[in-house]
Amino acid sequence: MKDLFDSKLEKDLSSEAPLADRMRPETLDDFLGQEKVVGKDTVLRKAMENDEVFSIIFWGPPGSGKTTLARIIAKMTKSYFVQFSAVTSGVADLRKEIKEAKDRRKFHNQRTILFVDEIHRWNKAQQDGLLPFVENGTLVLIGATTENPSFEVISPLLSRCRVIVLNRLEPKHVGALIKRALTDKIKGYGKLKIKLQPKALDLIIEASNGDARIALNALEISVKTTKTDKNKIRHITLEIAEDALQQKALLYDKKGEEHYNVISAFIKSMRGSDPDGALYWLNRMIEAGEDPLFIARRMVIFASEDVGMADPKALPLAVACMQACDMVGFPEAQINLGHCAVYLATAAKNNTAYMGLMEAKKDVKETLNEPVPLHLRNPVTDLMKDLGYGENYKYSHNYSKEEGKQEYLPKKLKGRKYYQAKR
Repeated sequence: MKDLFDSKLEKDLSSEAPLADRMRPETLDDFLGQEKVVGKDTVLRKAMENDEVFSIIFWGPPGSGKTTLARIIAKMTKSYFVQFSAVTSGVADLRKEIKEAKDRRKFHNQRTILFVDEIHRWNKAQQDGLLPFVENGTLVLIGATTENPSFEVISPLLSRCRVIVLNRLEPKHVGALIKRALTDKIKGYGKLKIKLQPKALDLIIEASNGDARIALNALEISVKTTKTDKNKIRHITLEIAEDALQQKALLYDKKGEEHYNVISAFIKSMRGSDPDGALYWLNRMIEAGEDPLFIARRMVIFASEDVGMADPKALPLAVACMQACDMVGFPEAQINLGHCAVYLATAAKNNTAYMGLMEAKKDVKETLNEPVPLHLRNPVTDLMKDLGYGENYKYSHNYSKEEGKQEYLPKKLKGRKYYQAKR
């Protein structure tokens, strides 16, 4: 049982907790950035509003709100919340919590939500030990992982949970969280006079890469290391934000000219078969917080446009790279990007398929109304046959290459060559 000293200690610790913990949303109305998960009429929101809850695995990048959402679920459904870290908690801790959960249900008719952070770090035996109590309802499991649960969570446990994917926060959401922290007089810095330079705000948002914790930690360090002026105002400049983040602001605006300049330099380096230039410009984008999927998509295009017929394996490799980036996210995805960039840069180049496509496109725009030759039309009715549809068509499999020659272009374009194979 808690005494007055325990209560005072909790209050003191709460007031001195890091800003990211103090600003943790407590209601769905304050929870930003996951509308597809907890927006109006979503399955999870309906379950919470009906005071129901089911076992869940939250899969998402750091700082996307997995722990926060688990706490909100427990609060809305009046459930007892137990937080485990898969790194520090073992089987003995689990047994203790299971016993207490049984007593809680038996004597108080209260459900227990067991939140396991980094559940992918629990081995098979630990996950097996949890399974019976999730199955019989002793515990409602909410696991959190940054790894693909299909690979990291055992199948029997996974089949009893709903996997919900949380996305990286968008810049507008990170910006809203920072502004909320600056104006909140109880949990944030609303009682202080703080002026955050727009460039400093932009840098913190960009550098956070969608991780709310990184953004709020940077803001907290900036505030704590900034002296007040004679009017008791703390001016947080770009330089202060750089120091807080331990990185310099790169000349790179995702919506501005430099964004296109750098991606252009990256593409041209690969086209020129220079892996060193490709790796340099790739890292410029990575360090500036560029979306890995944007980079990967550009390489998918490059694989067909520039490598093309010289190496047909380039396209499936680039597609695999994009899928890998989608699954693992930063920082690990940079390894996939580097691998693919070097492959594409050192691959043989052949743009004949792309150039043929562009040449054909020009003719298409000028001949949109050219009729399909009769012999290429499919005679699906007797009337079509009478009109000559399919007449004199040569079924290619029945002829040698020379014997089966026929015209496949409209009459106006007869003999036109778009694809010019390189020897």
